[in-house]
Amino acid sequence: MTQRTPSLPAALLAASLLLTVAACGPKDDGAAGGPGGTPGAGVASGTVIGGTPERGGTLTVLSDQDFAHLDPTRNWVMPAMDFGTRLLYRTLTTFQARPGTAGGTVVPDLATDLGRSADGGRTWTFTLKPGLTYEDGSPIRAQDVKYNVERSFSPDLTGGPGYARQYLAGSAGYTGPLDGRHLSSIVTPDDRTIVFHLRQPVAEFPYTVTLPTFAPVPPSKETGVRYDLRPFSSGPYRIQSYQRGKQLVLVRNTHWNPASDSVRKAYPDRIVVRMGLRGGQIDDRLIASSGADASAVEWADMSPASVAKVLPKPGLRARLSAEPTGCTEMLYLNTARGPFTDPAVRTAMQYAVEKSAQVTANGGPALNDAADRYLPPILAKGAAAPVYDVPPTGNPARAKELLAKAGKPAFSATLTVSTGDKNRAEAIQASLAKAGVKTQITTVDPSVFYDTIGDTAHAPDMTIGGWCPDYPSASTFLPFVFDGRTIVAKGNQGNYSQFRDTAVEHRMDQISAMANAGQAAAAWQRLDATIMRESPAVPLLWPRKPLLVGTNIAGAYGHSAWTGQFDFAVIGLKDPSKSQG
Repeated sequence: MTQRTPSLPAALLAASLLLTVAACGPKDDGAAGGPGGTPGAGVASGTVIGGTPERGGTLTVLSDQDFAHLDPTRNWVMPAMDFGTRLLYRTLTTFQARPGTAGGTVVPDLATDLGRSADGGRTWTFTLKPGLTYEDGSPIRAQDVKYNVERSFSPDLTGGPGYARQYLAGSAGYTGPLDGRHLSSIVTPDDRTIVFHLRQPVAEFPYTVTLPTFAPVPPSKETGVRYDLRPFSSGPYRIQSYQRGKQLVLVRNTHWNPASDSVRKAYPDRIVVRMGLRGGQIDDRLIASSGADASAVEWADMSPASVAKVLPKPGLRARLSAEPTGCTEMLYLNTARGPFTDPAVRTAMQYAVEKSAQVTANGGPALNDAADRYLPPILAKGAAAPVYDVPPTGNPARAKELLAKAGKPAFSATLTVSTGDKNRAEAIQASLAKAGVKTQITTVDPSVFYDTIGDTAHAPDMTIGGWCPDYPSASTFLPFVFDGRTIVAKGNQGNYSQFRDTAVEHRMDQISAMANAGQAAAAWQRLDATIMRESPAVPLLWPRKPLLVGTNIAGAYGHSAWTGQFDFAVIGLKDPSKSQG
């Protein structure tokens, strides 16, 4: 659906993509309601909770987990990307700090504009704003952005986006700058100019450079895998202390110049992330909103068990944000080994899974819709007919019939999930049992979940996960989830099904080269249906992101670009003097 015309000017591109987001954005959900009512009913959507913050005080973030990565070249989990790019480091461009569909607009960040294209969209040039500095007052240079992009090729720094590897010319076989080698396709003629030479036209490149890969890292601060613990700040805050799994404390970066930054407001003096808490415990603390918790927000989704405590009470409901995530959550089936090497067995799973149980386990229909395809509604053009005619309650009889025909009337399979998805895993286990499939569940701490399932040699038979577009284009969805060429042995991201299909990959290349936006969007949707017939995954949910805030929080809203996570660029406190910690 994204405009892919190579000659499209950057400003026009931004406007066209914003219209795409607006056309597919959240609808007005009407009056208040609870589970079983209208999706999202009565929950703040597209609005700001608490009004405009005052400067000062301590914002507390209550979390059940640590960050998977804060190193900008490894940071590719959506909420952590929000935290990193809004607080610790800046990128060439970024998303506007606005609620609702306006948040889909890209604006300059380190760069003076959205970039200037040449050579039919194969060359992009960005100029850095003058006077930009790091946390120690040293200058931010174009060479530092180049260096971080090059770091994304390092086999030791796994987990980050693969756009640089996908787009940059002459990058085949490159393994990063740690051995002194550099890419000739990124040119820095001076300290403020960076030029990218791409192997193909990429009209949406101004959106690509919003990613943490395009933040600066000075080579003198390189610490390899340890950079995760102490990224050097180019944003409004710097790390004062970080105890993995326990606490992260941010304080102001006094060398950040707000005059150069139209997005970040940096209201709090300090931001403290307290980790290792139980999800239900966090919900109860924010519901009570006493002491320091009045000035707190939650990091991970509100527990499904807490929905009934919050939605019926208008005062609590007014402190709940539940923006559409724009993501699709799936049951990934490992196609690299039995039993899911057989497409017939995988197809049976489409009938075996009870999606209504997934909706219930994830907070009910007020916060979820059952998904019937891979592409989320924000990327779909109208209502596409489902490939499989399966009711939300599933069809175990049909699943058993298909498994019997495939010679697998009964089998066992492993399912690995993040600890917060245990209830959903048990719902999967119960529904598959009706079709004769025995499921062994393993739970993994969220901070290492993606590293665990990203180890392809030891990956489970099934896992529950999701994918969110990095910006509103199906080119940031289907290729990363189902292109076999993206699979890596360690740190595998997206294609957790380890799905390989040369015909699908060839079609992806053809669609990516299309200059007509409408044709490309329609082609992506047809390809979505084609992949559904191969069933490398079972689409489960199109969720909203439920997040509670304390009574002293202001400026809180779920950002459309960050899958409904709070926009940390503008959140703060009503009364800083009442904050603690």
